[in-house]
Amino acid sequence: MPYCEVGRYADGDKWEGVRLFYRRYGSGATKVLLVIGLAGTHDSWGPQIKGLTGSLEPSDDEALRPDEEAGVGAAEAAPAEADDGIEVCCFDNRGVGRSSVLPNKSYYSTAIMATDALALIDHLGWKKAHVFGHSMGAMIACKLAAMAPHRLCSLALLNVTGGGFQCFPKVDAQMLSLAFRFLRAKTPEERALVDLETHYTKEYLEETVGSCTRRMVLYQEYVKGISSTGMQSNCGFEGQVNACWTHKMTTKELDTIRSAGFLVSVIHGRYDIIAQLCHAKRLAERLLPVARMVVPHGAHLVSHERPDEVNNALMDLIKATKSEIKPEEWSAQPENTSETGALISARPITVMVRTDAGVDATAAVYNLLGKLQLSFLYLIGMILMGFELMRNIVRVMKPVRVAAIES
Repeated sequence: MPYCEVGRYADGDKWEGVRLFYRRYGSGATKVLLVIGLAGTHDSWGPQIKGLTGSLEPSDDEALRPDEEAGVGAAEAAPAEADDGIEVCCFDNRGVGRSSVLPNKSYYSTAIMATDALALIDHLGWKKAHVFGHSMGAMIACKLAAMAPHRLCSLALLNVTGGGFQCFPKVDAQMLSLAFRFLRAKTPEERALVDLETHYTKEYLEETVGSCTRRMVLYQEYVKGISSTGMQSNCGFEGQVNACWTHKMTTKELDTIRSAGFLVSVIHGRYDIIAQLCHAKRLAERLLPVARMVVPHGAHLVSHERPDEVNNALMDLIKATKSEIKPEEWSAQPENTSETGALISARPITVMVRTDAGVDATAAVYNLLGKLQLSFLYLIGMILMGFELMRNIVRVMKPVRVAAIES
């Protein structure tokens, strides 16, 4: 199986290598790196792999790849490629799937994981690539774009937020219920039920597919997928959560992306309850004039729920890059709505705020309330975890009744 060593870390008295598992699909001069999100594995990109390359068959069969075991870069021994084709690489981030699981959350950050992605690009022998990321993967892609802008052809950010408090969903009864069930999920079946409700809209899950609903079909697929790869380890999950929580893009980093010369697409499901749409719109605004906003009718996993719309947006980005469209032309294209309902807007709605003292005070109060709401969600989560812990303790300590024995 293809692995790439991206670094080393201290494990007690010895040093261990950090290995990323990856797969390649298709072939061609156009290179695309797909970066998956929290708890996801490389195969979560299936609809995009199929849409970009036309096949789900990996092109990195280990029987044909003796160069990797010899330590040679993947592209050095590769044959000549067709100019009109697309080669895609996707991988498991550190902490999940077949990649290394590091024991401490300090080994996880979006900057560190961006360095992993850059090391993989070097390992593949790619000079430049289109980098597309989803959720946490989009945060990593942002860091990579700011870290090495000269290595990117374009950047696509799917269901992205700015990290930190923006990672918290909107507080409502549905989200509190999902959070409680997620914390209690111990089996693939329990985890699959929660994942379905967070990844897709209710309308999509209730659609009829043959003799059953899409929910039933996806449930079986999710249970099978989770069972085959195993539940993510606590170390890996906590580390990746830490990466999301500590993620932040500075003004300087965003300026670097905006002035790098490549185009950006910000693609976000309209009904995403995990990553709120307003945060993605705000990021797109800060990346003008190089960014375009695309809002399909979908939830957090809009790449699966509306694959054709997402794939079309990604292909538009690749084609615009090849035709060398200027950033101003990319962002100046008129707002329109596709036949399938995806809102395409080059210029997200901007709220103009006057600088007088009254408005400044109102904005400050609004921001404070937003943070209090997020703090409340965090508090509720801690209370739920504490309640579950206490219940387990009581269950263990509960005395056992023994029936009296008659003589």
